[in-house]
Amino acid sequence: MDLGEGLRKAIAKLQHATIIDAKTIKEFEKELQKSLLGADVEVVLVHDFTKRIEEKALKSRPPAGIAPTDYITNTVYEELVALMGQSYEPKLKKQKILLMGLYGSGKTTTAAKLAKYYQDRGMSAALICCDVSRPAAYEQLETLAKQANVSFFGRKGEKDAARIAKEGMEKFKDKQVVICDTSGRSALDDQLIGELKRVAAVFGPDERIMVISADIGQVAGRQASEFNNAVGMTGVIVTKMDGSGRGGGALSATNAAKSVVMFIGTGEKLTNIEPYQSDKFIGALLGIPDLAGLVSSVQDAVREAQIKPEELEMEQLNFESFYAQLKAMGKMGPLQNIFGMMGASDIPKEVAEQGEEKLNKYKVIIASMTKEERSNERILHNPGRIKRIAKGSGTTEKDVHQLISDFNKMKKMFGNLKNDRTFRKRFANMM
Repeated sequence: MDLGEGLRKAIAKLQHATIIDAKTIKEFEKELQKSLLGADVEVVLVHDFTKRIEEKALKSRPPAGIAPTDYITNTVYEELVALMGQSYEPKLKKQKILLMGLYGSGKTTTAAKLAKYYQDRGMSAALICCDVSRPAAYEQLETLAKQANVSFFGRKGEKDAARIAKEGMEKFKDKQVVICDTSGRSALDDQLIGELKRVAAVFGPDERIMVISADIGQVAGRQASEFNNAVGMTGVIVTKMDGSGRGGGALSATNAAKSVVMFIGTGEKLTNIEPYQSDKFIGALLGIPDLAGLVSSVQDAVREAQIKPEELEMEQLNFESFYAQLKAMGKMGPLQNIFGMMGASDIPKEVAEQGEEKLNKYKVIIASMTKEERSNERILHNPGRIKRIAKGSGTTEKDVHQLISDFNKMKKMFGNLKNDRTFRKRFANMM
């Protein structure tokens, strides 16, 4: 059970309690402790957290008109936000960013994600490869830079990271955001500390950011402290937040170590990075819909997929517009994340994965249709067309029939909404 599921179950149990007394609060406290400890949150932090919940629940009265269960739930929300740290607002200004981290943290991918994040917001961005120890680091960052459509510099075979940083700075002095990816190690040692200090002296970073993987849990706090003491840090980026049940442990530990969490990585795609917002993160854990985040994700996905607004027009729902919608959904990241933004965090993971598999299959099938077939689904009743599409897409005729059936159901549903002006206006604005 992940942290969010455990917290939601504990709160649901509290909401169904008939009497809120000391015994009920103690049982609720134990459920919270179990969830937090299971997410690798440090024992001392868990103890202090639940003690504060207990004191507020038993010693303070809810405001007039507020049910005790709602008051306690809000208290849990506020204390979790405090436990996981403050939100971060990125500065869209000219800056140099030095990324540091150990092996396995996802540092190189994060460098490309960060460059794309700023470039997508109108800032010219560039990447410098100063990782001179890991094999293929140069090739990996160069490839990612091309995917992110940002500038790249490195010297393949050069072992002096400071020299690369100096040349890169001269090359990119006209860029607004320059990100330097550095070497990692399996542990922080004197050699790495010396190299980072030399690169920093030449590069002159405005931000020194350590990249930490969420799957190391509470160890993140110790790593952050060690790097800060050795080379100085302005913040942390926590990666792999989409697949680690120990993300709460990593976030709470870095906050306890007085390190600012600046961004979190939420998936494998280059767009899966976002500024850390503790209230949004806790809201997702507790199953609170994040409609603003959902709208932003849709807009980013539509822009990245280079979809024209008219392709999403509800008046013309055919396989052409349906294909555009599927492409946009594919850019939004895992379905599990989308469900979470809708407040449906408890959708089983296997159901979400099956849904993704089905949607990907549908994209391949539609891609095998002719332009005429995409714009007029009525002609697909021809068995010869079904057979050709199945063969061209590497699927079965049954798969094609299933797509047509699901599409017709969706078209009927949208047909019923066509006269709902409020819905249409909101949909158009969101897209």
